[in-house]
Amino acid sequence: MLVTGFPAEAFGTNCYVVAAGPGEQCLVVDPGIGVLDRLDEVLAQHRLHPAAVLLTHGHLDHTFSVTPVCGAKGITAYVHPADREMLADPAKGLSMDLTELFGGRFSYAEPEDVAELTDGATLSLAGLEITVDHAPGHTGGSVLFRLPAAGTPWEAEQLCLSGDVLFAGSIGRTDLPGGNTDVMMASLRDKVLPLADDTVVLPGHGPETTIGRERATNPYLRGLTAAPGRGL
Repeated sequence: MLVTGFPAEAFGTNCYVVAAGPGEQCLVVDPGIGVLDRLDEVLAQHRLHPAAVLLTHGHLDHTFSVTPVCGAKGITAYVHPADREMLADPAKGLSMDLTELFGGRFSYAEPEDVAELTDGATLSLAGLEITVDHAPGHTGGSVLFRLPAAGTPWEAEQLCLSGDVLFAGSIGRTDLPGGNTDVMMASLRDKVLPLADDTVVLPGHGPETTIGRERATNPYLRGLTAAPGRGL
């Protein structure tokens, strides 16, 4: 399996490309600001053909390029329905200062083909099986994407693309519209902590980590008791 990522030009948002292998169809996860040229380079380097775009949530730094990517490739964007309105109106998820920064500078429209994600669903796309976990708190529609790690360089059973739910040493902010601290803590307890320690976490910002490392060192996970475990 092929998994690669690179930071967007703004906010350090990680854009990931996941495929069963070189020369195959692939999934693009969170195409943010200024990623188009770098994404095309990655696709050409590995001879990949996008089959869909997956969005961990609706914030602009993760969705800025979703419409041009989907339009150029003729593919579907997948997003949780609670965040779908942000595809066409990003201001619904921005603070006042960020709205002033971006307001009026760009026009937005959701892709022609949008599919809505549901909690616990399994997506069969590009030869991959991806489990969707609804994990609100950062936004109402934040999700985790989990898939088997077989064939990757990591010695783990699964990968978790965590968006802005979980970072190395931290979590996503909850003070933006749609955010809720209590709901975020419930998501960490019920959706993150039950994952196996060797689960590799590929976050929306910053370096990769593992569930075990975060369980032991992340201050936001201390004191939480995991819900009953779930597996792939």
